[in-house]
Amino acid sequence: MRRELIEASELLRSGDPEAVEQAIGLLQSTVYSFSMKMCGHREDAEDTMQDVLFRSLRHLDRLPDPNALAAWLYTVTRNRCRRMRRTHSEPTIKAISLDEMMPDWAELQQLAQQPSSPENHAIDAQQHQLLHQAVLRLPAPFRIVLVLHDMEELKTEQVAQILGLQTGTVRVRLHRARLAVRKRMGQLLNGQATQVPRGHQALKSSAAFERRPMPTRECREMFANLSEYLDDRLEPATREQIQRHIQACPNCVTFLQDLRKAIDRCNSLDVKCDPDIATRMRKLFAREYLRIVGLLDSAAPALSGH
Repeated sequence: MRRELIEASELLRSGDPEAVEQAIGLLQSTVYSFSMKMCGHREDAEDTMQDVLFRSLRHLDRLPDPNALAAWLYTVTRNRCRRMRRTHSEPTIKAISLDEMMPDWAELQQLAQQPSSPENHAIDAQQHQLLHQAVLRLPAPFRIVLVLHDMEELKTEQVAQILGLQTGTVRVRLHRARLAVRKRMGQLLNGQATQVPRGHQALKSSAAFERRPMPTRECREMFANLSEYLDDRLEPATREQIQRHIQACPNCVTFLQDLRKAIDRCNSLDVKCDPDIATRMRKLFAREYLRIVGLLDSAAPALSGH
């Protein structure tokens, strides 16, 4: 869970007017960032932020802990974003095939030539924009699972509760969304509009790469469990089996490192609201919340000092 929600929950319980305004600001940034990751339109995200916060004010003092606050906030925001999406074109909703996400020779060669280190996982401003594009190209049912789990830092069980899904369905969609974003991000970074054709002859002729075997049937069987492996959700025996395979398979080491990089980049993606708009709305909502809970008179001197 985002630390902003934990901090906001604590600040709201304090009853201090200045703490309340700070909490409202944290909730605003959470709703705006989530909305932008889902819809990609600033005006829509600003409208959603305003609508969700206004609707939430009468409920905030009844949400006893960060988990309850997160469930309420993301559910209301998700419903608002879903209504907004009806006015914009969406990617065609189709299944994300694991076979389509499997790397080919060309992609594995590119990945093998890229250094892997914590510094390579960092994301600059241009990559930030490309990653946002890759996320927005996901069909909505996959996108929201990825955003809630890897960007909003909710646990699988929390995502399932918010979306009304089985945890197994969440895990399947999460893994396929991660694979799709990883693949699309690689294409965007390499300036490719489409996937490199499988078995490209020019790359087949590379002697260095020919020493690396093509993915085997065992690689393909392991492929469906990579997110479970990375998130440490496998039974010990299955985890040990995958580890043995990875240790003997340079292709899988290369691919697993790149998938880990993609997940780390998703973890770092955040989208900020215009500070002037955020400040103005934060003050208005803080005053309204304090009025609702009967603290407006004591809050007036503190709020007027900002």
